Amino acid sequence: MNAQELKAKTPDQLRDELVALKKEAFNLRFQQATGQLENTARMRAVRRDVARVKTVLTQKAAEAAN
Repeated sequence: MNAQELKAKTPDQLRDELVALKKEAFNLRFQQATGQLENTARMRAVRRDVARVKTVLTQKAAEAAN
């Protein structure tokens, strides 16, 4: 997921995406704790996707405030 795709989405869609990513991050942490996680790089990717979504949401909020 890249920033261009995120910028094209509405704030509601971004919030939904953020919830889905946080759920995935939780599940990945749970899998890691139980020793079932095979793709450890996915944790990093999900964490960065969460950061991207939050950044775009903040940018959209700042644009709306102007």
